[in-house]
Amino acid sequence: MRHRIAVVGGGPGGLTFARVLHRHGHPVAVFERDPGPDARPQGGTLDLHEGLGQLALDKAGLLAQFREVSRPEGQALRILDPAGAVLRDWQPRPDDRANPEIDRGQLRDLLLGPLDVAWGRGVTQVVPETGDGVLVHFADGRQETFDLVVGADGAWSRVRPAVSPATPRYTGVTSVETFLDDVDTRHPDLARLIGDGAVAVYGVNRALVAQRNSGGHVKVYAQFRAPLDWHADLDLADVAAVRSRLLTLFDGWAAPVLDLLRRGSAFVHRPLHVLPVGHTWPHVPGVTLLGDAAHLMPPLGAGANLAMLEGAELAECVATDPADLDEAVRAFEEQMWARAGRWARITTAGLERLVSPDPAEALALFDDIHSS
Repeated sequence: MRHRIAVVGGGPGGLTFARVLHRHGHPVAVFERDPGPDARPQGGTLDLHEGLGQLALDKAGLLAQFREVSRPEGQALRILDPAGAVLRDWQPRPDDRANPEIDRGQLRDLLLGPLDVAWGRGVTQVVPETGDGVLVHFADGRQETFDLVVGADGAWSRVRPAVSPATPRYTGVTSVETFLDDVDTRHPDLARLIGDGAVAVYGVNRALVAQRNSGGHVKVYAQFRAPLDWHADLDLADVAAVRSRLLTLFDGWAAPVLDLLRRGSAFVHRPLHVLPVGHTWPHVPGVTLLGDAAHLMPPLGAGANLAMLEGAELAECVATDPADLDEAVRAFEEQMWARAGRWARITTAGLERLVSPDPAEALALFDDIHSS
């Protein structure tokens, strides 16, 4: 029996779901609001964990290809204090593949492969139990029905209201992102500061993190506790004004650290939102969620990994138990909720320690991670 299945969202979770279903010979419709795969920057690098994201890629038959393009050296992490002194300098072993890095764009290309994605098809509403299936309303006015609709459409999911009234709340922590290009040639001093992976600096209720992507591209994140409207008197499109505000926030930090902000090319405001820890919903036949749509949590390395493994697991449930689609989805949801709840508690506590009144909390957190 061939069920009509759709996934909303062309991110890591949605594409992994579609790719594993494709591997099992099951057709799936993929709807993505972006007009094309290169319509916008895909964001920074991701570390894919052996038991999570890498396991998902293995289920999709893509693990060998991932290893060809991933960067094990990107696992390196150097931690400084605001005065610039090196507190920790962790370097991966040559054979360490626990959490290698991959650019989001490279991961999307890897997952896309033979998939036929309906680009530019934003979803506005999903209505379950219409008699002929689940009704999907699109931004272009069209409608289609499916037996199963999977919401993999992120923090502000348009699918989520079909199963849950929950909405993301602001954590009190804001991130402002900038970037450096061709860092080894244009900024060799900062390249040395960052090393092969990332450099992180923690102060009182604020942090600066710089992380290598491929091709000499570096993402820089300024994180701090502030009201959601901290920028009310600021034009976020005014690069000089945003840079000046950030330099004031990090006043007194070492000059080489502040150069990460001084030389940034543009700034993007990314306030951190989360769904309630342990978010679940009464099962709704024909509709489910995965990834950030289901369990948005602080961005501490778990989100994409969980979304990908959930996508792979849901696809396997659907492909191996096609006779009872609803029961397969129920079983998936129970498994997802338990694991995501554990990770939500870990990452919520982690954010409290990383952007903390006591910078020693951040250092202790990383010591715990590297000793485990």
